[in-house]
Amino acid sequence: MTTEKPRSDEEFQRYLMEIRELAQGPFDEMQVEIEVTNKFPQEFFDLANEHNLYRFYLPEKYGGWGMSTLQIMKVQEEFSRGPGGMRMHLHHAAGLNWRIMDDFAQPELKEWAMPRFQDKTLYVNFALTEKEAGSGADIKTNAVRDGGDWVINGEKTLISHTDCSDGTYLITLTDPEAEKSKRLTAFFVPVDTPGYEIVDMPHMMGCRGAGHAGLRFTDCRVPDAYRLGEVGEGLHVAMYSLGLSRVHIADSNLGMAQRMLEISIARAKDRVTFGKPLVSRQAIQTMIAESGKWVYMLRSMIHDTAARYDAGEDPMTQASLCKLASIDGVKVVSDNMLEILGGIGYFEECEYGPAERLYRDCRAMWLEEGPPTVQRTTASRGLIATGGDLWNS
Repeated sequence: MTTEKPRSDEEFQRYLMEIRELAQGPFDEMQVEIEVTNKFPQEFFDLANEHNLYRFYLPEKYGGWGMSTLQIMKVQEEFSRGPGGMRMHLHHAAGLNWRIMDDFAQPELKEWAMPRFQDKTLYVNFALTEKEAGSGADIKTNAVRDGGDWVINGEKTLISHTDCSDGTYLITLTDPEAEKSKRLTAFFVPVDTPGYEIVDMPHMMGCRGAGHAGLRFTDCRVPDAYRLGEVGEGLHVAMYSLGLSRVHIADSNLGMAQRMLEISIARAKDRVTFGKPLVSRQAIQTMIAESGKWVYMLRSMIHDTAARYDAGEDPMTQASLCKLASIDGVKVVSDNMLEILGGIGYFEECEYGPAERLYRDCRAMWLEEGPPTVQRTTASRGLIATGGDLWNS
């Protein structure tokens, strides 16, 4: 097990293989029970901690390994080969969980919080979505100033990781009369705040164990010291933070697509019909080539966008295009896998891997952190503004 930050390419490659084996070994095995209980056992959190999956992305000054965005994406691709709910938990840990605090918290809160992310002493969910509003300036959950505090009321829905979080990054309405970009304000709300309530939701199709629920806030009082960013900056906090997170979503699809491609090829080599293996048939070769095209294209797009973040750019357009392409890509790859596997791919247990579960898990990516319609809108704005020149933008 890797205990120290990898310092060479060889050490980093070994760490990547360690995470792949963890995802496809112990994580896969414990997911059988999670599919029924919809809850992670403590063993999952312990193993993630032991393998530094709460540390590898965090800056070294906070006790982390300080890996680059490109390295983070490579690690995430490996754990994304495992169960979708675990992937969702770990990708959140690598992105929104700590970045919002690092980028927007006031000094005293930031000093307290940042070292606690390295071993999951602190884990924070992100609450923007509401039943009766879009994920933007029309949200209804409100915060009203009362002296040195804010009093919060409202409800959020489809919030991940509610069962294992110590707090919430909450986007609220603070000035309904302001222009749209300045109506919202963000806060950190600890789960033990009076009036903070978790509201159960039905089990999801896939990504079981990710703790999806609603949140209800009734006269929740938080100090102004827990405000994130300036008053009226909540929309910026949300959109800026979701930008890089969309690359994490695309990377999740890449990890799943890579594993599904491997499952497809293994089955095509083994399955013999009319005296010939499936892999020798042109129709099957076409599907494998099409899946491989998407995997190669997604990895290239994601790595290019990650390198731009590492260079100090803010490639919001590229991030949305990554997520948009990854949804199309994982759809093709998963459909091809099921067709190549045939009937055995429709069962919960399959000798080639958890094909049925992967097929369900990847469907959550259509919706997570902005559906395709939102990505098209965001990407089109960037393309129009640059005249279509994304390479030099």
